[in-house]
Amino acid sequence: MIAISILQTILTNILKGIYEPFGFAILLAVFFMFFYLFAKATSWKRAVKIWLEVFRKSAEFRKMFLFAFYVALMLFRTLLNRSIWSNPLSNVMGGWGLRGDDGKFSTEAIENVFLFIPFILLLFWTFSEKLWRRKKVLHMMAAALGISFGTSLGIEFLQLLLCLGTFQLADLFYNTLGGVLGGALYVAGMKGKEAWKKAHLEKEKGKESE
Repeated sequence: MIAISILQTILTNILKGIYEPFGFAILLAVFFMFFYLFAKATSWKRAVKIWLEVFRKSAEFRKMFLFAFYVALMLFRTLLNRSIWSNPLSNVMGGWGLRGDDGKFSTEAIENVFLFIPFILLLFWTFSEKLWRRKKVLHMMAAALGISFGTSLGIEFLQLLLCLGTFQLADLFYNTLGGVLGGALYVAGMKGKEAWKKAHLEKEKGKESE
C-alpha cells in the first residue's frame, strides 16, 4: 500500500508538472520556431543583429514589443502559471470586496483593476494611428470597454475549461473597469497632447506676427 501511494504521488506530481506549464511551453516553442525559421534562412548572428537593429530604429517595433511583453506577463499571471483547481466554479460570486472568504485582507480586486489599465494603454498606444485618427472619444471608450470585457471573458472561460483558477464575475467586472480606466487615461493624454501642440503653434504664430 505504501509503495502504491508513493507511486501515485510521483505520477500525480509528474502529470501536474507537465499540465500546468503546458500552455506556456507550447507558446514558447511556437515563437521560438518562428525565430528559428528566420535564423535558418539567414544565420543566427545576422538574425540577432537584424532584430536589435530594427528594435533600435523602429518606434513601431518597440511599441509592439512592449505590448507583447505585457500581454505575456498578463497571460502568465492569469493562465500560464496557475495551479490546477478541482472546481473552477466553486466561488463564482466571490472576490468583490477587500476581504477573502477566510476574512483576511485581500488586494485581488484592486490588482484585477490595475492588471488591465496598462493592457489597454499599451494597446491604444501601439495602434494609435489606426485608433486615434479614425475614432472619436466615445468610440474609443466603447472600444476600451469591449476589448477589455472580451479579453477578460476569454481568460475566465479558459480558466474554467482548463481548470486553471476560478471563474469569478468579480474578476470580469474589475478587469473591464481597469480597461475603461486605461482607455480614459489614454484619451486624456492624447487630448492633453493635442491641446499642448495647439497652444505651442499659436505661440509660435504670435511670435512670427510680432
